[in-house]
Amino acid sequence: MRRSLLAPRSLRFQLLQRSLFVMAALLLMIGILQYVLMKDFQYKNKAEALEAQLISLPHDWFGGKPFGGGSLPGSLPPMQLPIPAPFYYQPGLSLASINLEGEFTDLSRDEELNAPQLSAGQYKELLKQPNQRGAYRILTDKKGTQQLVVFHVTGPPGHPDGIIQAGTDTASLKQILITQLAIFIGLSVLALAAGLWLYIPLLRRTLGPLSSVVQKVGQTDAANLNERLPVNQGQQEIDQLAVAFNGMLERLDLSFEAERQTTERMRRFIADASHELRTPLTSIHGFIEVLLRGAASNPDQLRSALTSMQLESKRINKLVEDLLLLAKLDQAPSPERIEIRLDKLLQEMEPQLLLLGGTRSVSLRINPGIQVSGHPDQLKQAVLNLFLNAVQHTDPDTGSLSLKLYTEADEAVIAVSDNGSGIAAEHLPHLFERFYRSESSRTRKSGGTGLGLAITQSLVAKHHGTIQVDSIEGSGSTFRIRLPLHP
Repeated sequence: MRRSLLAPRSLRFQLLQRSLFVMAALLLMIGILQYVLMKDFQYKNKAEALEAQLISLPHDWFGGKPFGGGSLPGSLPPMQLPIPAPFYYQPGLSLASINLEGEFTDLSRDEELNAPQLSAGQYKELLKQPNQRGAYRILTDKKGTQQLVVFHVTGPPGHPDGIIQAGTDTASLKQILITQLAIFIGLSVLALAAGLWLYIPLLRRTLGPLSSVVQKVGQTDAANLNERLPVNQGQQEIDQLAVAFNGMLERLDLSFEAERQTTERMRRFIADASHELRTPLTSIHGFIEVLLRGAASNPDQLRSALTSMQLESKRINKLVEDLLLLAKLDQAPSPERIEIRLDKLLQEMEPQLLLLGGTRSVSLRINPGIQVSGHPDQLKQAVLNLFLNAVQHTDPDTGSLSLKLYTEADEAVIAVSDNGSGIAAEHLPHLFERFYRSESSRTRKSGGTGLGLAITQSLVAKHHGTIQVDSIEGSGSTFRIRLPLHP
């Protein structure tokens, strides 16, 4: 756990690194904002304090000729009173007076600090402006010392008689700000360290469910695809990951199961095909041995053997053709679909169906105007396969066959019924499997390969349809092909 935490590419390390970066950035922004606000706050407070001191001084101390060039009407003669000593000699304070003509007089007594001076035009502009509480300027005196300077216009409103300028060194104010900033930096470092100490255990606990998921995923293989991850671990993202992973496991399980079933069907198909081919080949081989032993000299035995060999070869040929057709249907894409009138297609097949029925009773009930889309030859083959299957399972003398075409909901239905021997219920689920026979001996006698219904189902599936069977043993069967109607 410690190694994974310190690994630069680990999620824990990246979350920790980025969290600390965000916290440091926030603290830095707070510190800068605090410095700017505190600086303005300190400077305004100092400016207001200086301005309050200037306002508290008697107006007569700055009146008279030295200041305004004369007394106001009705005022007493100006008194040349000195500025009080506590104010006049306040260390770190500069003082100056400016008359109406902009003449500057430095009144400072601090040898280390001189009053910074503006131009006469700037002072005249200040005389035109009213006093603003907390207003200040940052100026530099002749010695290069930076000072916070406030200006106070003396005299009654509308009749100024001069300006008193007071300034103080900003070094003390900056020292206060630096001290506050140092305290903030120290507290921020302590906060980051405490946050790091508290955050690492919380981070490990928060990422615990993710570690469990990783461990579980690492233990997953083909043998335990049916196991699932817990989906209620208290974290939405981890729960979503567990749900997605469980869905993937389910799909993989279904895929593996489908592959196993396909492999099993293929193995059974190969075994059945081998068995089906071996039977006629064995028969042909037996007839050849009989001919080699001298039956070829007997015309009757020769004809019988050749006839049997011809039947077996036809059966082999039919089996191979059916196998090739199934392989083609499994791999080839769906053919180009065209609009088909099912009623006309079945009516065209009527002579062929009557011929196949032989002496059996054959009836056709076809509703007109039913249209589907598909391939005509393939649909004909599907109907012929069902009709041949019905012929094989009905008595030639008492057999009765029927073919119906009608619509049900949004589907066209082709129903082929017979009154044959029927199919037992246990055989119905397997009826469309390849090489499956409910009565193998009877089917072999009639020449079937056990692939007709499987081929029919594949043909119907190519047309996006379904095939169903209803049968009662001893009472006959009904096969229904359902196809979607053409819009």
